[in-house]
Amino acid sequence: MNRRRNQARTPILIFVAVILCSGISAWFGARYVYFKNRQIIVNREIDAADRRTEKCRLDIRTTQMRMDELVSYFVIARKMKENQSLLRPIPSGVVEEVDSTLSTDHSVASASP
Repeated sequence: MNRRRNQARTPILIFVAVILCSGISAWFGARYVYFKNRQIIVNREIDAADRRTEKCRLDIRTTQMRMDELVSYFVIARKMKENQSLLRPIPSGVVEEVDSTLSTDHSVASASP
């Protein structure tokens, strides 16, 4: 496999350029994979945060529903009967409306049962 003397030889600069381009391509390929993996990780974190947010919203709605149930007049009256409480409902005739702007006293009390 002898070459002829007049046959053109491939310059070494071509080999250096091919190796350099291959290295740059490999580096950019690795960077692309790195950034794509980071994008996937961030998307998973966002999805996890959305799931936690929805869970918290559901917990808030459930807690509000339970609070509304506990504050219900009928539920409180039933629990008071179950606990044999001495507290009794106030008749509507005993209730007085007090205008706070006209009153100089800071407390109002009723002596009648």
